[in-house]
This record gives sequence, structure tokens and C-alpha cells, in this order.
Amino acid sequence: MLEAKNLMVFFENALAINDLSIEVKREEIVGVLGPNSAGKTTLMNTISGLIIDIKIKEERRGGERITVMGELWFEGEEMLHSKPSYRIRKGIALSRERHPIFPDSSVEENLRISTYLRKDPEVQKSFEFVYGIFPPLRELRKRKAGFCSGGEQQMLSVGMALMTRPKLLLLDEPLLGLSPMMQRFLIEAIRRIRKEGIAVLVAEQFARPLLPSLDRGYVIENGMLSFQGTGQELRDNPEVRASFVGV
Repeated sequence: MLEAKNLMVFFENALAINDLSIEVKREEIVGVLGPNSAGKTTLMNTISGLIIDIKIKEERRGGERITVMGELWFEGEEMLHSKPSYRIRKGIALSRERHPIFPDSSVEENLRISTYLRKDPEVQKSFEFVYGIFPPLRELRKRKAGFCSGGEQQMLSVGMALMTRPKLLLLDEPLLGLSPMMQRFLIEAIRRIRKEGIAVLVAEQFARPLLPSLDRGYVIENGMLSFQGTGQELRDNPEVRASFVGV
């Protein structure tokens, strides 16, 4: 489904992603694990195309030069330099780190904003889909998003990505700052999303609650791949357990 080959991302002379290759197959949950500044967010931005917008903005203001190299294939189409909006139409959606939402708009309005690229008549079915994955959002639909808790905002952020009806959902640090109970709730939601036929690529630093749900995973450090394997191989690897499970 998704295949990234030999990705390299430079911020001026700093190498953020170094010859990284990963893949995601249909209906898999795949993890990208790594410490802070490992390159996880840069990888998610590169796959989603957000790096293209960041690059353009930097060029306009005379900021740092960003260079992206390698190959990115999605369902047989090379799209490393495609616009983010095109990737969304093709089925790639990103829920960014720290759940950015529109705080002055209601939960329902936030979800509707996410459908602006869609012209089909089945938007209402997307609402029912999201409310089925995250039942609390139905009860909160008239509340301003800025008055929601951190966990509720995280549900909303993921829900906004799901409103595009993606084939591949990218989650960047979805468990960050959440209570253990909310982490468990979100992980169960990720399993339900996979059962709906959506592949999930999730980047996380502290992976203890996530590891049992992974089909496969990649560990990256300083933008480079340091280990890859099945979910069981990740759980059994003592270095992975020490670094990302805390045992």
C-alpha cells in the first residue's frame, strides 16, 4: 500500500531523515518508535505531504532550505512531491501531534471543516462513522472544541482525519499527554479503525501501551532505521523494551 524508499530530508545542512525505508500493508497497524528528535514527525510530514507546505513557506520568508529526496509510493503511484491536498484525495490523512483543532468552532464544525475537499453526498455517513469510533464526540458535538479536555481534543483530531475517509491514517504522537485510561481508549479505537479496513501508521515515543497492538514496527534514531520487526519481535527485543517500554 505505502512504500517509502531511501527517504532523505535535509533542513539546510542538518539531516533529519537518513536513507529511511518503510512500508505499510493494507489493514496493518505499523509503529514508528523513537526518542525525541529522532525524525518521527518529519517522517509523518513527509508521507502526508505537509513537508511540501513547510518547504514553500520557508522559501517565501527566506528561511531554512528544505530538501526532500527518495521515493514515496502509495497504491502504485509515486507522490513524493505531490501536494498534501492531492494525497488526501488519494486516501492519506494525518492527525498531527498535540491535536491542533479550531478552538472557537464546535466539535461538529471542526469535523465538517475536514470535509472541504470532498464533493460526494455521503458526508453524513462520515459523521456516523466518526461518532461510531468515538461515541463521546456525539455528545460533545455542540461544544466549542477549545472547552474540550485534552483527551477529547485528541479524539476530535483523529476524527477530523477520519472524516476524509482515508485508506491510510497517520497518527503522530497520539498518546502524548493522555491519561492511562484515555490511552487505552484511543488504542482500542485504533483497533476498531483497522477493522474498518483502514491501515494505520502511528509514531510514538513511549510505546508500552501501543506495542501489543502493532503488526509491525520500525525503531528510528537520528533519522536512521535502527531496528524493524513484527510486533512480537519488538516486544521480545531487550533494547526496544528498555528504551520504549521502560523495563
